[in-house]
Amino acid sequence: MQTFHAGFEPGYPPVRVCFGAGIRHSVGAEMETLALQSGMVLTTPEQASQGDAVLSALGSRGHSLFSRATMHTPVEITEAALKAAVGADCLIAIGGGSTIGLAKAMALRSDLPQIVLPTTYAGSEATPVLGQTANGVKETLRSPKVQPQVILYDAELVATLPVRMTVTSGLNAMAHAIEALYSQDRNPLSNQLAIAGIRVFSEGLPRVVADPGDLEARKETQFGSWLCGAVLAQVGMALHHKLCHTLGGSFNLPHAQTHAIMLPHSASYNAKEAEAELAQVAEIFGGSVGPGLYDFAASLGAPLALKELGLAESDLDKAAELAVKNPYWNPRPIEQGAIRELLQQAWEGRRPA
Repeated sequence: MQTFHAGFEPGYPPVRVCFGAGIRHSVGAEMETLALQSGMVLTTPEQASQGDAVLSALGSRGHSLFSRATMHTPVEITEAALKAAVGADCLIAIGGGSTIGLAKAMALRSDLPQIVLPTTYAGSEATPVLGQTANGVKETLRSPKVQPQVILYDAELVATLPVRMTVTSGLNAMAHAIEALYSQDRNPLSNQLAIAGIRVFSEGLPRVVADPGDLEARKETQFGSWLCGAVLAQVGMALHHKLCHTLGGSFNLPHAQTHAIMLPHSASYNAKEAEAELAQVAEIFGGSVGPGLYDFAASLGAPLALKELGLAESDLDKAAELAVKNPYWNPRPIEQGAIRELLQQAWEGRRPA
């Protein structure tokens, strides 16, 4: 099997990535290395106590805590955080995609460096991608300005992550890797990162479900999170992410759960046109792509139907209409009728054919 092809340039910016139980306690040392003096800590309201602990440990290097990070990164929250950040010289994000998204949005506007401590598996911290919502529409952009400078993966921070959230977050990360395999600008590095990340999660998530406190399994799945996130530093996104951004930004569906439900259906939609690119995915999941991913998600207790998330069936026509506007590149043409049927299948929770 050929694994190298001349003529590509790895597009990954320099990022310091550290793994280890307890490594969250080294935030102050990371600030000292970067000659930073005043860190603003960011969290969601639910994780404010974790933010308080980090802020307290920083002592004189702590600026303040902003605990209003919100799903889908609404611009009004970013603007409020920037006002509160006056005097800070860096951002310290502890949380999942909502908190890391806020840090990225602030960095885009202020050039403040970011130190992030992920508490989920979605992988946003490893990407130069930002999704933010204004006037009910979620849009994404790529910029080196939003890539965090330091990522600290502490297995103790995910050891208490509820199993259901662990599963949906892991499936969210896997979606990055699966789309990367048929991306228009895929390359040898992105392909290797993607397959490695998918394999790590296919083996690690069942172990975490069986024993949520297994730190070794947590460490391995955090590595999978970085692998799958790092893929997005190399390639663009396709149909799956367009659908999830539409459902999240316009219908306020929860991010990770939406990705988890949509992944088997979006992968199945592209399975024929990207058969060669997805061959190893089919091999990992029992010989098929869409059905295999669906069965894997079901075995882990993941949500399977959009109606479980509160989306009304009457919203599907509008969702299909929005999803075909300004479409991302995709190996199979994005046609409104076919997308409407895909959404119906995902809403009902039917196993892809």
